Amino acid sequence: MQSETFFYDNKIVRNFTIATIIWGVIGLLVGIWVAFSLVFPETLNPASWLSFGRLRALHTNGAIFAFVGNAIFAGVYYSLQRLLKARMASDLLSKIHFWGWQLIIVSAVITIPLGISSSKEYAELEWPIDIGIALVWVIFGVNMFWTILKRRERHLYVAIWFYIATFVTVAVLHIVNNLEIPVSFTKSYSIFAGVQDALVQWWYGHNAVAFFLTTPVLGLMYYFVPKAANRPVYSYRLSIVHFWALIFIYIWAGPHHLLYTALPEWAQSLGTVFSIMLIFPSWGGMINGLLTLRGAWDKVRDSAVLKFFVVAITAYGMSTLEGPLLSLKSLNAIAHYTDWIPAHVHIGTLGWNGFLIFGMIYWLMPKMYRTSLFSEKLANAHFWIGTTGILFWALPMYVSGFTQSLMWKEFNPDGTLVYGNFLETVTQLIPLYATRAIGGTLYVTGMLIMVYNVIKTVKSGSFLAQEEASAPALAEDYTAPKGDYWHRWIERKPVQLMVGATIVILIGGIIEIVPTIMVKSNVPTIEDVKPYTALELEGRDLYIREGCNACHSQMIRPFRSEIARYGDYSKAGEFVYDHPFLWGSKRTGPDLHRVGGKYPHSWHYKHMVDPRSMSAGSIMPTYEWLSSNELDTELTSKKLETMQTLGVPYSDEYIANADAHLMAQAEEIAAELSNDLGQEISPKEEMVALIAYLQRLGIDIKGEHSKHVEATTAGTLTAEN
Repeated sequence: MQSETFFYDNKIVRNFTIATIIWGVIGLLVGIWVAFSLVFPETLNPASWLSFGRLRALHTNGAIFAFVGNAIFAGVYYSLQRLLKARMASDLLSKIHFWGWQLIIVSAVITIPLGISSSKEYAELEWPIDIGIALVWVIFGVNMFWTILKRRERHLYVAIWFYIATFVTVAVLHIVNNLEIPVSFTKSYSIFAGVQDALVQWWYGHNAVAFFLTTPVLGLMYYFVPKAANRPVYSYRLSIVHFWALIFIYIWAGPHHLLYTALPEWAQSLGTVFSIMLIFPSWGGMINGLLTLRGAWDKVRDSAVLKFFVVAITAYGMSTLEGPLLSLKSLNAIAHYTDWIPAHVHIGTLGWNGFLIFGMIYWLMPKMYRTSLFSEKLANAHFWIGTTGILFWALPMYVSGFTQSLMWKEFNPDGTLVYGNFLETVTQLIPLYATRAIGGTLYVTGMLIMVYNVIKTVKSGSFLAQEEASAPALAEDYTAPKGDYWHRWIERKPVQLMVGATIVILIGGIIEIVPTIMVKSNVPTIEDVKPYTALELEGRDLYIREGCNACHSQMIRPFRSEIARYGDYSKAGEFVYDHPFLWGSKRTGPDLHRVGGKYPHSWHYKHMVDPRSMSAGSIMPTYEWLSSNELDTELTSKKLETMQTLGVPYSDEYIANADAHLMAQAEEIAAELSNDLGQEISPKEEMVALIAYLQRLGIDIKGEHSKHVEATTAGTLTAEN
């Protein structure tokens, strides 16, 4: 059969690679700022858009979607063309994909520091950007499948299976988790509430890690590790088992992020069982990756690329063993809400994702520029500095996590807490936070060495934008040889592979989510739980804007230590009007679910303006701007109408008179503040609304509602109870 000549598009690969490097440095520099802001809170929180709560979300989004995301696309565009022996189907779609993705990243860089956030972990971007992400993702998928359909290589290599599963699963996760009703161009409310929203969020959150930070990167591993080592994949059969078992089991594991919470017990148990099972396919992938290097270990000594790959695969094995172990209730009781979890996450992000990306870049750039790497010594220096950085980042956080858990749970012989003041734990951790920040600085220093090395490499070479290749067209009358393996059928049929992968990933999500949403007994209601007042709802939105749930949880677990410290444990029915849920995933500060009525208004006011004036040694940032900003109530009525659409029982009369109700409550709080502080406090301050929300937290089950709360469903103000 006559060969056809065609050209691979290296330009799109180069563009995504450069974007990976640029956004990677920026995203991790933001992380360093965030890390040091916990060590120097008075210095490194100078303005609202530079505060910890806002920039922490920017850092996580930057690391995941800007750094790793661009690297995934670079690797996919390079490997896919060569595995299929075909140029990408549409150069135009490739360009739209590239510039669309960069526009989304820029949108995140602008909106998140401004406090425009949905507050959902790894999904903070608001609805217009969510739609943009979906459109760009579909463009990527269309281009990928179009290329697969016009391929010249019949068999679909294992890396492509992972790319296909990534595309369909991320699309499903993104759409379901971001179902929301817009209030304005920059504000929306999740259609899910409380327990249901928590389950959907962590079904998404865990599987964003699985299908954005893991499966596509495994696809890159299956392509670039054999290429760099010049060895075939160790076991093709193992890769088959690895793929199907991984995508089926992973999707079930999300509830292990919600152990001991108000989530139904059956859902927690399912999450634990499937998380433990996840060890086997995950380690199957790690073993396949490391054993691919059999016969090539002598090269590792001299090759920085292989060094990065070896540590990346090892970090993948470590984090995918640790994750399932953390889903055991005995370990989860120690680790959850502590710094152990960020340590675990960063072994995966910095070690698995980061190092595999660095190895890929060092391998790719010289090839595309038809030259050799400028300095292997500098690449090796990057490796050792980066490895040291990971150790300095993670090890102090493991120590910090154990320290937190032990101090939180320690009792005196008389039954009182040894460390009754949460701040006593925080002050012990500051040296560990400083060490973590140094580790992050080392890691970024290694990246800057890479930037220099890549620039010098590029300057020494000549870019090959159109790489010539040839291969015969795919025969239409192909007949599979006798004795061919049964699984070859689906591996040669991309549409069947996509449908099969979609069915496999949907099973777990449907079984866990549908009953939690549809069966009312899963979330028993509490009669005394009432909707938030107009002022409290505005205060809640300010809480979300400032990213307060990055440090404070609103979920008291049924542990003796937590009940003694915070009060009665949290019930599922208390969150039925919470769109979105705000249970948090980390306690840098104390839990706030029972903070309502614990302190006078003036304490909260002074604490927000200057935390250290009320809590010596606090590492909380200041929020002075809340006392100078005027509360924007233009959308208050529309917010209440949206909540009513979502099933929150606001009366029509209350919504019609929302501004009057809001001001009546605000004036009461402002009057008390003015009296206690000895200064005039305007009821229109944002601080007043935030205090109203904080004072409401956790008091519903006491049945002690103010006239303002009673009015939300009755419509008119009543006398105090």
